[in-house]
Amino acid sequence: MAKQENSFEQVLSDLRNKNFKPIYFFMGEEAYYIDKLSDYIQNNVLDESQREFDQTVVYGKDTDMTSIVNIAKRYPMMSPYQVVIVKEAQLIKDWDSLQYYISKPLQSTILVFAFKYGTPDKRKKWVQDIAKFGVVYESTKLRDYEMNAWITKYSKSKDIIIEEKAAVMLIEFLGTDLSKIANELDKLLLTKPANTNRITPEHVEKNIGISKDFNVFELQAALINKDILKANRIIRYFADNKKNNPMVVVLPQLFSFFSNLMMYHYLPDKNQATVASELKINPYFVKDYDKASKIYGAWKTMNIISYIRETDARGKGIESNNIVEVELMKELIFKILH
Repeated sequence: MAKQENSFEQVLSDLRNKNFKPIYFFMGEEAYYIDKLSDYIQNNVLDESQREFDQTVVYGKDTDMTSIVNIAKRYPMMSPYQVVIVKEAQLIKDWDSLQYYISKPLQSTILVFAFKYGTPDKRKKWVQDIAKFGVVYESTKLRDYEMNAWITKYSKSKDIIIEEKAAVMLIEFLGTDLSKIANELDKLLLTKPANTNRITPEHVEKNIGISKDFNVFELQAALINKDILKANRIIRYFADNKKNNPMVVVLPQLFSFFSNLMMYHYLPDKNQATVASELKINPYFVKDYDKASKIYGAWKTMNIISYIRETDARGKGIESNNIVEVELMKELIFKILH
């Protein structure tokens, strides 16, 4: 299959300019952009009166390819195009049945497949032929270090500035799920004070329920600064708020940081841009690794990684002697700091 250069922006621009193709295949791990494109087609190609007659939306779990092709072969009744949207297309099994239709697609039909959370075998002829006669777009999952820039860009598109720590809090709480982050940002836009265009950590804390002072980011900062009192206060807060701060969430964050710190120790070039690229982190956080490296040497860092692994195993019941989570975390923090 030839390499597809279609970007989200290019596909959306073509749609807005009514440069339509007979087949669209949106696929990939990141559902956000797949939904954005398929929703745009669903809401904008036909007007409201035309949709009743010439737009069909089906779901992969409720249909098969033969039925989809039969619908696609219909001619529009009240508009220039018939729009057929197949959501959750990854649940369809008989894709080879699409082959003949792809070779001779009806030009008055706009057939859209929303194939989420993965991709089909790109070596299949039907996948390659869709690229010839229509549009293939792959929506890839963003990596952790790309999230800050995405949030900043999204906020800017809404004429809002989001403070660095507020963005980090969202990433910690929601991970890399763009749909969830976009929804929470939209909520913040609705609830922000009318006299400001900034989203602050206080705003996030008040409206989303993420503590700006007691979260994994602040625990990490306390460890970097060897602030024993603050680290233990945060652990106690976690114990009192287990639902939002379970150990199974906290430990991977700490493991990721100290694993990166071990890599940092052995990087020959510690220039900010180089470190950010090698560790796949936002350049904003490079200073944290520089500071932590002066406190935790390579040998100590290796031991900390072992402590985190051990704590994780004990939290899952391996040689734990039924010790409670908060005690395990206290013990871990003590080992890290001493």
